[in-house]
Amino acid sequence: MAEKVHVLISEEDVDKRIQEIGDQISKDYAGKQVHLVCVLKGGVFFLCELAKRITVPVSLDFMSVSSYGSETKSSGVVRIVKDLDEPLKDKEVIVVEDIVDSGRTLSYLLEMLKDRGPKSVKLCTLLDKPERRVVDVNVDYTGFTIPDEFVVGYGLDYAQKYRNLPYIGVVELDEE
Repeated sequence: MAEKVHVLISEEDVDKRIQEIGDQISKDYAGKQVHLVCVLKGGVFFLCELAKRITVPVSLDFMSVSSYGSETKSSGVVRIVKDLDEPLKDKEVIVVEDIVDSGRTLSYLLEMLKDRGPKSVKLCTLLDKPERRVVDVNVDYTGFTIPDEFVVGYGLDYAQKYRNLPYIGVVELDEE
């Protein structure tokens, strides 16, 4: 099976929107420090660009959860692959994710993090696919709302490929 990728959201549009989100977070957290929790691997590209655009003090931590494997649809089984290094007690936490799809993974993750005693937990995602939602998840900061297509680029992958694309693309699978 071969794949083709076509541009859904240009590099310029992604950059512009990340700046806008960074400006909004800086305004919302004026006088405070934010603790960004990146969901690996996909979220790291977005996290790095977002953190550079936030003007209040920022600290970072990383977590890896999985519900996909090498498939294009979520399996619904959430697995913690790497937990946080730092406690969240009394921190202003923003979970940074590449995409919110079914909501299963994020719903589980957000509840788990809230149990760790942060002052607040908010969710920031580059992409949101509300059509695919099966579990209600409140997204506080959204880059783009997209249709139900399998997307890659800017950290998102298909079987570990295409993460390094500087834009958001749609994968089309060709039967051979």
